[in-house]
Amino acid sequence: MSVSNPTLITFVIYIAAMVLIGFMAYRSTNNLSDYILGGRSLGSVVTALSAGASDMSGWLLMGLPGAIYMSGLSESWIAIGLIVGAYLNWLFVAGRLRVQTEHNGDALTLPDYFSSRFEDKSGLLRIISAVVILVFFTIYCASGIVAGARLFESTFGMSYETALWAGAAATIAYTFVGGFLAVSWTDTVQATLMIFALILTPVIVLIATGGVDTTFAAIELKDAGNFDMLKGTTFIGIISLMGWGLGYFGQPHILARFMAADSVKSIANARRISMTWMILCLVGTCAVGFFGIAYFSAHPDVAGPVTENHERVFIELAKILFNPWIAGVLLSAILAAVMSTLSCQLLVCSSALTEDFYKTFLRKGASQLELVWVGRAMVLLVAVVAILIASNPENRVLGLVSYAWAGFGAAFGPVVLISVLWKGMTRNGALAGILVGAITVVVWKHFAIWGLYEIIPGFILGALAIYFVSKAGSPSAAMVSRFEAADQAFKVGH
Repeated sequence: MSVSNPTLITFVIYIAAMVLIGFMAYRSTNNLSDYILGGRSLGSVVTALSAGASDMSGWLLMGLPGAIYMSGLSESWIAIGLIVGAYLNWLFVAGRLRVQTEHNGDALTLPDYFSSRFEDKSGLLRIISAVVILVFFTIYCASGIVAGARLFESTFGMSYETALWAGAAATIAYTFVGGFLAVSWTDTVQATLMIFALILTPVIVLIATGGVDTTFAAIELKDAGNFDMLKGTTFIGIISLMGWGLGYFGQPHILARFMAADSVKSIANARRISMTWMILCLVGTCAVGFFGIAYFSAHPDVAGPVTENHERVFIELAKILFNPWIAGVLLSAILAAVMSTLSCQLLVCSSALTEDFYKTFLRKGASQLELVWVGRAMVLLVAVVAILIASNPENRVLGLVSYAWAGFGAAFGPVVLISVLWKGMTRNGALAGILVGAITVVVWKHFAIWGLYEIIPGFILGALAIYFVSKAGSPSAAMVSRFEAADQAFKVGH
């Protein structure tokens, strides 16, 4: 495939703009707090859009449209589950976590928060939390690199191996240089680009297929079951798709946005902006996959790439239906989705290695400049490992994401949720919750018990472990006092 010059130029301009933002953020990064949490300075708009963009990775424009294209509306249960889960996360966790992290040692990372919140002098809670982050986030980073590689491969005709490195290079560059501020500022730009692409593309596909009536008739002719939200589903299947919503309570890259908000007062406005953005994006991405059924049924001569890999449906529609300049902007939206999530994940892994291992156990007296540079080195290390995992061209984006999402949702979700709502939770309860949740996900995934998505048993068993183990002991008076002070600050600010 020959490289389309307008598309290439658009990509180069977009990537250059993101790296430039990274260098602008570099000038505002003076210490580890700036590099990891941007000095807790995000306003409501940046908090909202960066939380949304960091959540909606390459699967939004590749995995989900591909699933809808293959199976019809029965795959949209996942979107419903995500909307419900995200809303509850904003409602119950966002503001409370913002004040709890500040009251518990001004924690910069989740392991840091757990360690301070539960007075863990042994360091065990910090180590296990950091290990969970590194294991599951490296898999999650690999999913973003696969999505980026697929984009470069299909757009520019590169080999998968070359595309792998090309897709990851720009993200690594601005995350390495600018840290959290670069990631958050670029996320805001990327979120805008994503919603533009996901509103415009389904409208143009609808026009190209002859309008609503013609499009729906073509989809029905292909398979009337495409309209049936219960087609080929079971009760367990629907519960599994809806269960994706549970994952929000435990995703470190999304929770970091809440921790970085400038105040708890920003959270309510951020919630409205973020949920509006998210609903529009999810409706748009489902429409792309759904209308794509009609388009490729009517144009089987260009359906080859989509037949070969259904996750390319958005890419192929953008290339076929739009002027190369506009196609370049739309395809940059996929790169935006990939880069926004991958950059957050690289930064959280770097934070865990720097704050929770290097500073805590190796160099307690390290200077702020040293810690920032160690953080940058850790970004490179994690990126290389993720690229090695992603090097198998048979990888599918949605498959990698689902495993990592379940791991975080079950290991951290119950701990985060209960820790901001219940003052009776103990250190041993938190430890039990993380271990039971993570182990359940790994075992359930391996044995594929009942075909149920592993996040659901992992979340339930993790929550039960927290409750019963906490009940067997009791928190210290200081823990209860800090919780109550933070809870009061949340109520006043909220």
